[in-house]
Amino acid sequence: MLFTIFRDYLIKQGIPEDRIIAIDLETQKNAQYRDAQKLYSYITNLIYDRSKKTYVFLDEIQMVPNFEDLVNGLRIDDNCDVYITGSNAQLLSKDINTRFRGRSVEIRTFPLSFQEYFSYRQEQNVTGAPAGRNAFLDTRKIFNDYLVEGGMPYSVTLPSMPEKHAYLNDICNLVLFRDIIDRYKVRNENLLKAVFDLLCSQIGSYVSANKVANTLKSNGYSHVSAETIGNYLEYFCDSFLLYKAQRYDIRGKAYLKTLNKYYVTDLGIRNSRLNFRQLEITHSLENLVYIELVRRGYIVDIGKNRDKEIDFLVSNGQTDFYIQVSYTVIDEKTRDRELSAFNLLDDGYKKILITMDDNPYTALDRGYKQINALDFFLDNQALEKI
Repeated sequence: MLFTIFRDYLIKQGIPEDRIIAIDLETQKNAQYRDAQKLYSYITNLIYDRSKKTYVFLDEIQMVPNFEDLVNGLRIDDNCDVYITGSNAQLLSKDINTRFRGRSVEIRTFPLSFQEYFSYRQEQNVTGAPAGRNAFLDTRKIFNDYLVEGGMPYSVTLPSMPEKHAYLNDICNLVLFRDIIDRYKVRNENLLKAVFDLLCSQIGSYVSANKVANTLKSNGYSHVSAETIGNYLEYFCDSFLLYKAQRYDIRGKAYLKTLNKYYVTDLGIRNSRLNFRQLEITHSLENLVYIELVRRGYIVDIGKNRDKEIDFLVSNGQTDFYIQVSYTVIDEKTRDRELSAFNLLDDGYKKILITMDDNPYTALDRGYKQINALDFFLDNQALEKI
């Protein structure tokens, strides 16, 4: 699907189809090309003009031994832009970076953003929402659906929640967990799944390997070490099931070694693992904001400001932001609590509160800003504009 989308994009940009070569090495018809030299010969025979860039897509590249020389040859000698994908069981993005020693660029993909999900739902005419206030309410309805089912592309096309649930569980059990188990030779599959499920139930909470190990021991898992849990956390992040947000001491100007947070890449997978029984809408909103910030290319940490905690420290390399996330701050005490984390920060950076309250782009006291979450998710430049 990814290659098909990018191929269509290139064609729309005016690239002729005969300068686009796509090969799925997992199919039996292409089994003969799992030899690097045969694959190289096949591709180079399809290139008719080396003065112009040819775009080559190779899916399941791990099935070709010593593929690095093949890719470098196409890039250097044949004027090719080469795009490769592979199974997490045998090939991670960090492996690619190691093998090509800085001569590769990782293109990180995510489940559908809310912007993409919303566009799909509009195209399907699910709500038929008119303009005005009702349109906002229907946008909120679509967002609530997104909070529950997530953004896995195939899942959103399925007509019922039982089908979505089954599909998302299959993705976890047959693909993601199996890749991790095969790659790292994990012996205790039940413990691996228990760790992931526990993290799913604790999104937005501070996590340490020791804390997870102790919780699992109290739940009947014996012989659980913090070292094993730490390894599992790394496996989940390497496989993009989870993202790790590091904790930064703003006053001390240093990263703290303990109590990081972990956010799930897709809430649908998270909710499916918990049988849709623990939606936790505030933490889910925080999770979505974090993933959206990372998707947009921001550097995102969690922050400590003396005895206060700041949800996100965000930077795009030119501008920094402090962000608090709360589902609602209609209650004045709740608003004061959320904004108090910004107090004593006098560095001039924007301080933004993201909520689901219906008051877009609101100026608060002391120069703080408030933005509606839907406006944030539907506008990639929302932070810069506020």
